[in-house]
Amino acid sequence: MREAVVLLERDGGVAEITLNRPDKLNAFNVEMHRLLARHLEELEAEEATRVVLLTGAGRGFCAGQDLGDRVMGEEERAPDLGETLETLYNPLIRRLRRLEKPVICAVNGVAAGAGANLALACDIVLAARSASFIQAFCRIGLVPDSGGTWFLPRLVGDARARGLALLGEKLPAEQAASWGLIWRAVPDSELMGEARDLARRLATAPTRGLALIKQALQASWSNDLDAQLDLERDLQREAGRTEDYREGVRAFLDKRQPVFRGR
Repeated sequence: MREAVVLLERDGGVAEITLNRPDKLNAFNVEMHRLLARHLEELEAEEATRVVLLTGAGRGFCAGQDLGDRVMGEEERAPDLGETLETLYNPLIRRLRRLEKPVICAVNGVAAGAGANLALACDIVLAARSASFIQAFCRIGLVPDSGGTWFLPRLVGDARARGLALLGEKLPAEQAASWGLIWRAVPDSELMGEARDLARRLATAPTRGLALIKQALQASWSNDLDAQLDLERDLQREAGRTEDYREGVRAFLDKRQPVFRGR
C-alpha cells in the first residue's frame, strides 16, 4: 500500500504531523490538503492531545504548491487561484492560528512559497541550520499568500518584508532567527530532538492558559490598547477559574512541581 501523504503519530499529549511527499519536497496537492485538514480537525477535538508538532519528511519541509498539479497550456483557461486559496490554503492557516493548543513547527529543510508561510502560521518555529525560507511567489508572477503578506511585515518589519516578497531570495535559517522571523535555528542533527523536547514540555504545561495566550496575542494586532486591556481582563478572569491555575498556586505554596491537566 502507498504510504499516506500526511502521517500522524501520537505520543502522550503530543501529536506529531509529518508532511510526507519527500520526492516532491512535500509540496501540496489536494490529497495532502484534505488529509492534513482531517488530522487537524481530529486533534482539535481531542482533549488528550495538548501539543501539535509539524514537520516534513526527507530533505525539505514544504515547497508550497505542487505546480505539477496545474498543467497550463497556451490555450487552456487559467486556473482560479483565488478559489484554491479560499477552499484549501486559507482554511488551513485559519485553523492553525485558532487551534487551542500550541503548534510547534520543525523546519527540516527548504520552506518555500506557501510552505514558508505554513511554518510562520505556527506558534513556535525551530529550523535546522541548513534550512531556508523563500517567498518564491514573485518568481512566477504571484502574490505571497497563505498569510505571507500579513506575517512578514509583523515579524521582520516593512523593509525586510518587501525585500523578501519582491526579490524572492533565499533566507537562511540562522538569518531568519536573527531577524525574528522564527524562534531558533539549531544544528541539523538536533532539530527533531529539540522540537520533541519542547513539545513534551508544553504538553505538561497549563495548556488551557496557553490557548488563552494565543487568543490574546492574535487579537493584539487589531486591537488598540484599551480594547486589549479589556480582553486581557476577560481572558484572565477565565484563566483564573481553571483547575490548572488552582494547581499552579497550590504547587507554588507547597514548593513542588505542579501537575497540570490542561483544564
